[in-house]
Amino acid sequence: MNIWVDADACPAVIREILFRAAARTGVTLTLVANQPIRVPSWPHIRMLQVPAGFDVADNAITQRLNAGDLVITGDIPLAAEVIEKGGYALNPRGELYSTENIRARLNIRDFMDTMRASGIDSGGPPPLSQTDRKLFADNLDRLLTRHAG
Repeated sequence: MNIWVDADACPAVIREILFRAAARTGVTLTLVANQPIRVPSWPHIRMLQVPAGFDVADNAITQRLNAGDLVITGDIPLAAEVIEKGGYALNPRGELYSTENIRARLNIRDFMDTMRASGIDSGGPPPLSQTDRKLFADNLDRLLTRHAG
């Protein structure tokens, strides 16, 4: 299992959890972003900088993704592609996307896009909470225990 991070929007606190997990397990961790992000200088942790542009980071991840890899993303269309390719998708708030829930998440996303396009401001998501961080760390540990190695 490799871990790919859609890093442009990934909170720093979540990146730190990922760095510790990669150090502990030795799993390869790659952060993909259109701007440089500092990563520890460990051989199995790297940063892949891609050009700026719509879905460039997402496309770089899906092109390199193997079945069984894990992608950290809040981007629901990317998560759907990951699942379709046989990977795992975990969002920074700790929700594990699955074949059972991804269609509903896509529908909600599309509905919210329609609302925003019609001028309705729904506000953004709430700040990342301690509960979100714990859920993320717990689900990451479960996935790594079951599938890494």
